[in-house]
This record gives sequence, C-alpha cells and structure tokens, in this order.
Amino acid sequence: MSNDILARLAETLEARKQADPQSSYVAKLYHKGLDAILKKVAEEAAETIMAAKDGVREKVIYETADLWFHSLVLLAQQGIHPDEILNELARREGLSGIAEKAGRGKETE
Repeated sequence: MSNDILARLAETLEARKQADPQSSYVAKLYHKGLDAILKKVAEEAAETIMAAKDGVREKVIYETADLWFHSLVLLAQQGIHPDEILNELARREGLSGIAEKAGRGKETE
C-alpha cells in the first residue's frame, strides 16, 4: 500500500513540473527553485520536531506527512524516484547502524 501511495505521489509530482505555477502549489515550488524547496523541507522538519515535543500524536502524524510530502518534492526536483530511497532502506535492513555508518566513513552519533 505505501509503495502505491509513493508511486502515485511521484507520478503527480513529476506531472506538476509541467504545470502552471499559478495553478499548482508544487509547480510554484519548482518554479521558485531548489532554495525554496529546501526551505519548506527545513520548515516542515522543524514543525515535526515541535509536534513531537508537544506530544500530540495527531500533530506528529500531520506534520510528518507534510515533511514527507515536501521531501518527495525535493526528490522529484532532483530527479530521484522514491523507489531509490526504498531500495537504499532495504539495503540497510538488518545492518547495524554503527556498521552502516562506518562503511560510509561517517561518525556514529
């Protein structure tokens, strides 16, 4: 089910690249460029954090949906399909987070 939703959203977001910025919120974001999209992702991430701090489950769900949506807009703008992210998550499944980060040369948190 979730893959279907992501695939449908990816298709819609791709179509919005050709839409009139006056008629589509997503087209307007694409038209404004990468910095505007990044600003929205950061804004939604902050709102998700605040919702989690508030401890209201429904707010966390709502804000996380906004964060995921705007992350999908970013991926589409970058020419990355959600399947590529899902494939990366599948690759990491069962790996120790510490080992996975070490394999990328990143410090552990």
